[in-house]
Amino acid sequence: MRRKQCTQYSIVFMQLTFGMKIGDYMKIMDLHSHTYFSNCGRDEPETIIDAAAEGGIELFGITDHNYGINEREVEYSRLINSMKEPYADRIKLLCGIEIATLPDYYNMKEEEYKLFDFCLIENVGWEGTITKDCFFEFMEKIPIKKGIAHTDLFAYAETIGMTPFDFFKKMADSGIFWEMNVSYDSIHNYREHPYMLEFFEDPKKQDIIRDAKVVISVGFDGHRVEDYLPPRIKEYCLKLGEMKLKTADELFK
Repeated sequence: MRRKQCTQYSIVFMQLTFGMKIGDYMKIMDLHSHTYFSNCGRDEPETIIDAAAEGGIELFGITDHNYGINEREVEYSRLINSMKEPYADRIKLLCGIEIATLPDYYNMKEEEYKLFDFCLIENVGWEGTITKDCFFEFMEKIPIKKGIAHTDLFAYAETIGMTPFDFFKKMADSGIFWEMNVSYDSIHNYREHPYMLEFFEDPKKQDIIRDAKVVISVGFDGHRVEDYLPPRIKEYCLKLGEMKLKTADELFK
């Protein structure tokens, strides 16, 4: 009952603050989090799921690193998926994976992707990435929902000779979403991603994303439950609602 009341209050808040109708309501989402399956993580899955649910997050994706999971893909996916039903009345849980695209860290087999609800791709634009000169070709081969994590894609589009609109339009047409990474924690030395801050302050960039119809997600990228900040996640989800952008919660209804 308390959970339903909190959801009702958040809908009313969005209506009063942003003039949004109930039909326009988006779920408060965090689609980037880590457990002990990541080398840089520590927490039990239950610990971070409880923290997210208690903090009012409605859609929560666990996305441990592929190279941390390593050969435990089946164990990992079975464990996370087994928690979906027990938590269903408190939070919608997704089993994701964050995939490094540097040669020494990429270890995915095609059939392994299907163990997960979605994946986040990292290292796009880095020197030596396996996506160099073949970004869209690489993404097209991924058979599940996929997004790009903590990357300045406006800058990346320029490096591959595409206009921002053309790049993001192709992203949207290819079913690729873009993460607004709102991390602010000890693991990342309380550093905020400049691309994320700039996006929320730049109406021109927002217009390009809106016109290209790119889907946007929000992820805290948490590694320590004591650092977790649900109010920060809510703040940025509500900002997306105000902008009336396409948001990733729509992908997981």
